[in-house]
Amino acid sequence: MKLILGSGSPRRRELLAQLGLTPSEIRPPDIDETPRRNELPRPYCVRLAREKAEAIACGDGELVLCADTTVALGRRILGKPEDAAEARRFLDLLSGRRHKVITAVAVKRGDRIWQRDVVTDVRMKRLSAPEIASYVASGDWQGKAGGYGIQGPAGAFIPWISGSFPAVVGLPLAETANLLQAAGFPLYEGS
Repeated sequence: MKLILGSGSPRRRELLAQLGLTPSEIRPPDIDETPRRNELPRPYCVRLAREKAEAIACGDGELVLCADTTVALGRRILGKPEDAAEARRFLDLLSGRRHKVITAVAVKRGDRIWQRDVVTDVRMKRLSAPEIASYVASGDWQGKAGGYGIQGPAGAFIPWISGSFPAVVGLPLAETANLLQAAGFPLYEGS
């Protein structure tokens, strides 16, 4: 069975490699990621993962894996910043506060979709203006929900998490492995 990764994220490829998996193909979906009016972060994230999976053609002998990661500050969705100014604004908002990182995973085989979402609580230390300026100047925030990546230099900003570290990076490994197995993917020899 061929594993199709419905994501252009290098972080998701690296996390799949931790499960010993290399996708046969990468097919990033092209969907509108705009939140709906009054949409809450968790349902938003679950919806996007499902819509990504639905947007990718899945042939016989193929299994599609899609995910979405969203940073939530209360009811507010902090997606991928459009520019450095928005990244700076996100970091100002998160500075010294707890927030939630939600990652939803969707696995599609044929017409059936298996889904799971994981919520991790994260605390960011109080950031100084030079810390924010330096991080934004590094460009590491680009393409990352909430404007930071815990697996890079911004890891120094995160003194505490409760939940799944790989989910914060972009793919919860235990839950992803369970979904792949539920969909009939031979994840382990003899399974």
